[in-house]
Amino acid sequence: MDAITSRVDPKLLELLVCPLTKGRLTYDATAGELVSEKAKLAYPIRDGIPIMLISEAREIKD
Repeated sequence: MDAITSRVDPKLLELLVCPLTKGRLTYDATAGELVSEKAKLAYPIRDGIPIMLISEAREIKD
């Protein structure tokens, strides 16, 4: 994924929470995803826009 399209504004990241747990998210720049450790879900970022839908999230395996 292109670095420009996967970048997320740090101020936006401070405001976003996991829609399932309402917990904090961490930004994984390599994968271009926002990760919820509590829910074990990774939300994709497409064209610089976080897709905060549970149905679009990737399940994180242990």
